[in-house]
Amino acid sequence: MPKTKTTKKSSSQPAAKSGAGAASYYQTLRSCYLFADADDATIADVTTKVTLEKFPAGSILLDFDKESDRVYIIEKGKVKVSRADAGGKELMLNVLDRGQVVGESRVLDGSKQSARVTCVEDTQLLSISKKDFTRLLEDDQKLALNLVKELSRRMRSSNENFMKRLEEQTHAIESRVVRMQKLIEASKSINSTIDLEKLLGLILGAASKGIGADRGTVYLVDDLKGELWSKVAAGDGMAEIRLPIGKGIAGHVAKTGEVINIPDAYADSRFNPEVDKSTGYRTRNMLCMPLKNKDGKIIGVFQLLNKAGGSFDESDVEFIEALSAHASVAVENARQAQELVQSERLSAVGRMASAIIHDIKNPMGTLRVYAQVMKKKSGNEEAAKLADEMIRQVDRFVNMAQEILDFSRGVSSTNMQDLDFAEVMNSVLDFIEKDLTKNNIQLIRKAAFSGMVKLDQDKMIRVFYNIASNARDAMPNGGSLTVVTAPNDGFVKVEFIDSGTGMPEEVKKRIFEPFVTHGKKHGTGLGMAIVKKVVDDHNGKIEIDSEMGKGTTIRIQIPAKT
Repeated sequence: MPKTKTTKKSSSQPAAKSGAGAASYYQTLRSCYLFADADDATIADVTTKVTLEKFPAGSILLDFDKESDRVYIIEKGKVKVSRADAGGKELMLNVLDRGQVVGESRVLDGSKQSARVTCVEDTQLLSISKKDFTRLLEDDQKLALNLVKELSRRMRSSNENFMKRLEEQTHAIESRVVRMQKLIEASKSINSTIDLEKLLGLILGAASKGIGADRGTVYLVDDLKGELWSKVAAGDGMAEIRLPIGKGIAGHVAKTGEVINIPDAYADSRFNPEVDKSTGYRTRNMLCMPLKNKDGKIIGVFQLLNKAGGSFDESDVEFIEALSAHASVAVENARQAQELVQSERLSAVGRMASAIIHDIKNPMGTLRVYAQVMKKKSGNEEAAKLADEMIRQVDRFVNMAQEILDFSRGVSSTNMQDLDFAEVMNSVLDFIEKDLTKNNIQLIRKAAFSGMVKLDQDKMIRVFYNIASNARDAMPNGGSLTVVTAPNDGFVKVEFIDSGTGMPEEVKKRIFEPFVTHGKKHGTGLGMAIVKKVVDDHNGKIEIDSEMGKGTTIRIQIPAKT
């Protein structure tokens, strides 16, 4: 049962027999159903038997299983009558105000108090002793009948309240059962795939169906880039969308974990109507919630729009919270599966690279020795240059295979040397230019940096060659590749600017991930991932600007030697 509070009366005084006080009590008694048919003499007599008592708001006037020898008539203020259920929860039965009687049932059956009476606000009551109240009922049958009528009315009112609450509880239970069934169906659905992109669609469908949302988005957190990302339908395919964590409503939820329920989108300053203007969709209301894993970490965000028939409520929040537990497990499983597949692919590439190195070591070594012998015996400067080129190509081929093997194994080693950067660039560009010319591509050099840089020359040359090869593949009908070098706040900046086909946003965002390629039928898909690794090993930075049909710019910055 609810805990009983100790009640202290702020004041108590006998009712006056005449004057303003008596007149006030007379009016209160006259408004009371008990004295509806009483004559003035009876009411005047009762005013001499009552005492005025005052209670502050929150005071417990009568409590469960307590005895009292007073009956109260409300002179000013309100009280509520409540019961405790089997679980100890307090249920309100009635609210009584001026002119109504409190505590009269104990006089009739002589039992202890079965309900609690609490002052809703500061309250004044006329109290009469149990003895005087009993005598009034015995002496006047009309008073007794009025009391029976009032008790009957209150019983009907209590029954109606009880039935109303029972119906509400039944409806709530039925709604919970339906939600539970939807949650079970959703759990089965989202655990049916380990394809992350397909999984996002299943989670969104389960969330929308579960709470009656018209549409929405499920974002996942990209911790490395500090962004939220998702896939949305675009034309005949899917497009990736990204937004910074902390920006917009979804970004704010991802950062803080706050649940944002907006019943009227256009009346809320946090809502950005520009998306509606660009799509033609009209957002009425919105529910935005975090997707958390079992450790409470935010791994994504639900953004759901336009609940059918009204606004999102607390039960919708509860459903999404429950769904979040299942969805987060499915997302983690899908990510682990992807990592396992990628790890296995890298392992396979590593085994392939290992086999290549093993199989070609002897023939490549033989070719290298023959090239050195040809250089010594030819006595011809042109032949010597060709021999040197053969040696460089053999070394490049072996080193490329070794680099793929190292990348697949997670091995990282560099041979850093202080080198003249202009010489390194001229050497690699001379080599690249020959390949580009064969493909009708003009190489434009814009060198504005000269100085020493600490580099692993072999690895950095392969970085530049890889980037130039990708640019060549992006210009099948010819074009131009501009290479710019310039100092930039302690760094040397190198830009490769091609006039090729460009790449879509979703490819650009993932270009440094293993096995991501665009518009190529050959290659391992590891080239740009290795490029990024080499630049990182040099404590440098790499960025990509690209637009479909307008070419690509790859910008590398490497610390300059001061």
